[in-house]
Amino acid sequence: MDWRLGGLVPVMTATGPDVTRSAAGRLAGETALAPTTFRAATWTPGADDDRTVVTWRIDDQEESAEFQVDADGRLLGVVMQRWGNPDGAPFGRHPFGVAIEAEETFAGVTIGSVLRAGWWWGTDRQAEGEFFRADVTGAEFQ
Repeated sequence: MDWRLGGLVPVMTATGPDVTRSAAGRLAGETALAPTTFRAATWTPGADDDRTVVTWRIDDQEESAEFQVDADGRLLGVVMQRWGNPDGAPFGRHPFGVAIEAEETFAGVTIGSVLRAGWWWGTDRQAEGEFFRADVTGAEFQ
């Protein structure tokens, strides 16, 4: 993992099996933002009628996320047990989630356009775990 500010200034670099496993979980969660990947997933019923579990095989492991949708089929959020070490906790599976507050259609593909994400989703620590917000103003698909 190599994060850079503006593509130039190094912010964080990490390697190893835990980083790779965490990245696989992040990829599974991020596919919620790329509906063109949905055919590659296995779909099973979720905990409630408005939820479904989506599972992807990434390398030699499976990663699952639970999608919540409204009555019209709009994606409202994603929750999962993602591998990582938030706040310096020991590596393991921890609650992670994404709230999708709005959607837009770009080039015929509808995606979440306003979202928040973070660790400890669905717990009393959710607010402190939130670390990402985005407002997508355009998208191109190839």
